[in-house]
Amino acid sequence: MSTNNAVEMEPLMTLDEVAEYLRVSVLTVRWLRQEGKFAPAVKVGRRLAWKRSDVVAWVTEQTEVAA
Repeated sequence: MSTNNAVEMEPLMTLDEVAEYLRVSVLTVRWLRQEGKFAPAVKVGRRLAWKRSDVVAWVTEQTEVAA
């Protein structure tokens, strides 16, 4: 009997998918990343991708508190 210890990873989001999810332009996502103000990316070869949970956590952190 063999045991499968593989950890299932969540699907990664592309730059276009992140921009669409946030309803902003790709340039805005690039700018936020360049300024160090965005969720950490995963480098896959020469491309960047994001875990959906990291993007959702970043959005949650950006939520303003009502006065």
